[in-house]
Amino acid sequence: MKLRVLVFINAFAVAVTLSVANYYFQHNWHAVIVTFSVALIISFLIFYYLIEKYIYSKIKLIYKLIHNLKLGRDLRDALGEHVSADPINDVEHEVKEWAAQKKDEINELRKQEKFRRDFLSNISHEFKTPLFAIQGYIDAIQDDDLEDKDMARQFLQKAARNVDRLSYLIKDLDEISKLESGEIPINYSKFKINDLLREVIEASEMKAKQHHIKLIFKQKYDDSILVYADRQKISQVLINLIDNSLKYGKEGGNTAVSLFDLHEQVLVEITDDGIGIEEKFLPRLFERFFRTDTSRSRQIGGSGLGLAIVKHIIEAHQQTINVRSTEGLGSTFGFTLQKAKQNLPFPSLPTLKS
Repeated sequence: MKLRVLVFINAFAVAVTLSVANYYFQHNWHAVIVTFSVALIISFLIFYYLIEKYIYSKIKLIYKLIHNLKLGRDLRDALGEHVSADPINDVEHEVKEWAAQKKDEINELRKQEKFRRDFLSNISHEFKTPLFAIQGYIDAIQDDDLEDKDMARQFLQKAARNVDRLSYLIKDLDEISKLESGEIPINYSKFKINDLLREVIEASEMKAKQHHIKLIFKQKYDDSILVYADRQKISQVLINLIDNSLKYGKEGGNTAVSLFDLHEQVLVEITDDGIGIEEKFLPRLFERFFRTDTSRSRQIGGSGLGLAIVKHIIEAHQQTINVRSTEGLGSTFGFTLQKAKQNLPFPSLPTLKS
């Protein structure tokens, strides 16, 4: 409601009240009309002055403050100063919208704070476990004063494995930090995804034999499929997913790599027949350091960052990754890639920050 309309309504109410009172006491219509006119004009002027000076001006300041805070200085300067003709309704709308925005920001900050606490707790635990193990082995060797050389050799080998675990952890932390900040660029190129799958499978065969698991490439297409992505990083994605399937697969089982030709994309799936994952854990599976089976995961080893790195790489390609799993039957991880268009130039795609 505009200021003049608001003032007029109030002045009209006062004028009517005084006119009715005048008629009640004098019963003179001429005096009533004069009273109504004078009261309307005087009330209008008084109300307009008082509301404008003590109420409306304050509302305008509040409106401008909230409006400027919402837009930010740069955007506000670009748009110029803006004062609504009806700031009362606008300020109500602005306050509600601003309050909702601030509520969302507070909730997001709380989530980030919880994530920070969990991350610090997880990373301290991940570092503490191998460090305590290394310290224990070194203390045992020092106490023995190298008299039992066989024991010293065994302890040094175990300490070396824990040092390797620390190295993997630091390397993966550094990589995921750079992926999140966008420091690692996505170098797009055309390549045959079929050939890359074969290379990764051949490179993983030795590790698969150690786990007594058979690697299978379920290729449904005779012709090679060209994709447009970062070959090195997609190779890392495949290695991480196959390595994950071998760690949690069952002895004597299979890990199958499948390729599906979609309309404008290619779907790659890695399927195992291992222990599977409970449904309640699936939404958190790509979180850093998240483990569904802590005791077994500690025995298997690894940094706990492999799936988080996979997710960051795929999302940096503006693609999607998903997982479906049934406990006791196995899991399937699938991700998409952009198909390369034949004989057409490709625009450079931006690197996204996660």
